[in-house]
Amino acid sequence: MPKINKILVANRGEIAIRVMRSARELGIKTVAVFSDADSTAQHVQFADEAIHIGPAPASQSYLLGNKIIEAAKTSGAEAIHPGYGFLSENAGFAEQVSEAGLIFIGPPPEAIRIMGDKLSAKAAVAAYNIPMVPGSDSGISDFEKALNEASAIGFPILIKAAAGGGGKGMRIVNSREEFKEQMDRAISEAISAFGDGSVFIEKFITKPRHIEIQVLGDQRGNIIHLFERECSVQRRHQKVIEEAPSAVVSSEMRNKMGQCAIDVAKACGYFGAGTVEFIVDEKLDFYFLEMNTRLQVEHPVTELISGVDLVKEQIYIAEGKELKIKQKDLVILGHSIESRIYAEDPYNNFLPDIGTLNTYRRPQGAGVRVDDGYEEGMEIPIYYDPMISKLVTYGKDRTEAIQRMVRAISEYHISGVETTLPFCKFVMEHPSFISGEFNTRFVEDHFDGKPPEGEEDEELVAIALAAYHLKLSKSQNNNSLNHKSKKWKKRLQN
Repeated sequence: MPKINKILVANRGEIAIRVMRSARELGIKTVAVFSDADSTAQHVQFADEAIHIGPAPASQSYLLGNKIIEAAKTSGAEAIHPGYGFLSENAGFAEQVSEAGLIFIGPPPEAIRIMGDKLSAKAAVAAYNIPMVPGSDSGISDFEKALNEASAIGFPILIKAAAGGGGKGMRIVNSREEFKEQMDRAISEAISAFGDGSVFIEKFITKPRHIEIQVLGDQRGNIIHLFERECSVQRRHQKVIEEAPSAVVSSEMRNKMGQCAIDVAKACGYFGAGTVEFIVDEKLDFYFLEMNTRLQVEHPVTELISGVDLVKEQIYIAEGKELKIKQKDLVILGHSIESRIYAEDPYNNFLPDIGTLNTYRRPQGAGVRVDDGYEEGMEIPIYYDPMISKLVTYGKDRTEAIQRMVRAISEYHISGVETTLPFCKFVMEHPSFISGEFNTRFVEDHFDGKPPEGEEDEELVAIALAAYHLKLSKSQNNNSLNHKSKKWKKRLQN
């Protein structure tokens, strides 16, 4: 049974620090890797040692498996934890790690490969009694045949990239007339995003909820689930708010979904931490969507309601240890909510923003957890995902978790970049969210993208004025001001 003494974390920012914290508690040394843009990043300072791997673009640093493996060998690390994103769901990288004599802290390469393609995933679980959304079992190769199949399923339908994720290569088709145009767009998008133009069709569920199940499996075939997460508040098909448990899932539904998730994991010989995603219709009937073969961004809400450190379990499993947790021993403890705090402007179609964190003060107090990788004065780099932090609250019930989130948001002070904090507060205070009666169309149905009247009060103007002068002084040798400086300069001149 291999003993891991040193782990290289093949990632950056908050998830790198999150993994390192659990490793440190286990007495395991950690190695950070960093690009030119991250030379002073928090994860670099947090690790026991750090190795430079290339220029700022991810394609020249964090996505170079050979360089990461070389760094692991140089440092003497026995294992590599991929975090999420980057190479975390790259079967080829997982194979390279094993071939190099290192331990990949994640599932076997074949499981990643099977579940990384939505069509092969559907084929793998076909032997189990798992509900599937009506749709094609293979990729679209014949347009007329596909159009007839779409008509038989019934519009609206969804065209999806087989190798897709994050809403890319996904198109809703409402009629026969627009089918070809949308299919061409989906294929083009899929090729651009994934290098694979394979697409398939499914029935489009008009008011779905996105609910997922966390699973854990060891290398001896033991698999458990750690309940569900509600992830229906999204923008651009990407999550912003997650919670556990869901407000609409009964014990009976939870048990059925949990068993389906376990069966999906069995279907691909899975071990490690993974997430099985389901789409749920208005009648609360659920259908298998896909499996994410890695740790999820929203894993903290599961940790808080289960009392299980998922990263530590990943490490134990990678060492070949048997799961000590039994399904019968797991109970839901309270309620947890996560708000993803992005450097995005919710009042400008959630466009990403870059700049310097002139003010950065985290909320504190009972039931508040902040997973981040930034400090005041640091810059948000343009090269990577714009997520600043994961703000997580915990309460004895859903009401207390929501109340704590509202309080935590009010205490979270960030200036220098636009963030999703005001949108997250909007969600927490909206009647549909409070009642639990919402779906993945929450943004389209309830958020008009306009700032509340009176939001720009005197304090905000004073902060903006100070920020404007700071940015102006820094750009004396540059004739152009950034978009926020221009906005506030115009405001102040009126």
